[in-house]
Amino acid sequence: MRALDLTGFSLRAITAQRQRSALTMLGIAVGIATVVLLTALGEGLRQYALGEFTQFGTNLIGIHPGKATTLGGSVGQISTNRPLTIEDARAMTRIPLIEGVVPVIQGNAEAKAGGRSRRTMVFGVSADMPRTFRMEVALGRFLPPQDYEQAQPFAVLGHKTWRELFGQENPLGQRIRIGVNSFRIIGVMQPKGQFLGFDLDDSLYVPVGRAAAIFDREGLHEIDLLYREGVGAEQVKDAVRRVLVGLHGQEDFSMTSQDQMLEVLGSILDVLTAGVAALGAISLLVGAIGIATIMTIALTERTGEIGLLRALGARQRDVLGCFLIEAALLGALGGTAGVSLAAVLIASLTWVVPALPLAIAWPYASAALLLSVGIGLVAGLLPAARAARLDPVEALRAE
Repeated sequence: MRALDLTGFSLRAITAQRQRSALTMLGIAVGIATVVLLTALGEGLRQYALGEFTQFGTNLIGIHPGKATTLGGSVGQISTNRPLTIEDARAMTRIPLIEGVVPVIQGNAEAKAGGRSRRTMVFGVSADMPRTFRMEVALGRFLPPQDYEQAQPFAVLGHKTWRELFGQENPLGQRIRIGVNSFRIIGVMQPKGQFLGFDLDDSLYVPVGRAAAIFDREGLHEIDLLYREGVGAEQVKDAVRRVLVGLHGQEDFSMTSQDQMLEVLGSILDVLTAGVAALGAISLLVGAIGIATIMTIALTERTGEIGLLRALGARQRDVLGCFLIEAALLGALGGTAGVSLAAVLIASLTWVVPALPLAIAWPYASAALLLSVGIGLVAGLLPAARAARLDPVEALRAE
């Protein structure tokens, strides 16, 4: 028999039992839709998290006090690690590969202005903050370039902090009190939104030296660096390491590049997506059992038909091909229906809940569709082999 004849014969067998075939395909469709939905959630989370990090750019390196690796030593030994200092940040500005240096001290404090008060995050930073983290000023200007330790008492408000303290009033030139310290407001930042649940707009920025006085800190929380485009992160790390080891006498700090964080985050989220895909694939077993069941029933019902085909000259491989094509078609049609159903559900959920991170992971969707065909073939293999081995005379006698 020709391949076209085999396919037509299998299609007629499917359409002859529409209800039973539809129920079988429904089992596959539900399994495929589950896989696509779960991987869409994993892919959506991956894109959301990567988008959260990349909004600040990718040419960033963060320096933190303390070594990331564990060192041996006697119990009770006093740590000789130095905190990061403003002098360390000043040394970073002399490295040619670096375009922006942001020493950071942060804390939570009560800010008072215009007869109102609000607890907010206070960031002690430098003038390089907007360029380093891709932030824009809405009103006025950001902190001017000044000596870290002798900076004037200027403050820049986050967008939400401005609205909460001043409403629609222009705050430029007014005073804001943070603890016992008074600052002149010189700017308001553009809205930046949320970052992993933290409201970046509910904040204010002051010179890092002034923040050290507010929070009574001797060391910095971190130093963030913006390095030149086209320069490798490892090259910059080597240059930074040489300078800081020269200042500290040892490597008592750790460095993390934005590329490194994105790579680790991407790996974790890829494992998460693969894990939920594997969980969803378990539901495909239901569809496989359905296909195996319908093919076994079809073998019993069509024994006489198989005997007639064999009597007319059909070979064993023709009979085997008829049953395998039928099983593969059931899997393919069910898989296509499942992907379509998942696409409709994802579009509906995105419209109803815009904040829900969903994005179809097409590699997984394509793999699920191929898997549905494979499941059909595997589930139909045993019944197909049994049908091909039927004796024509015995099959006709059974009819």
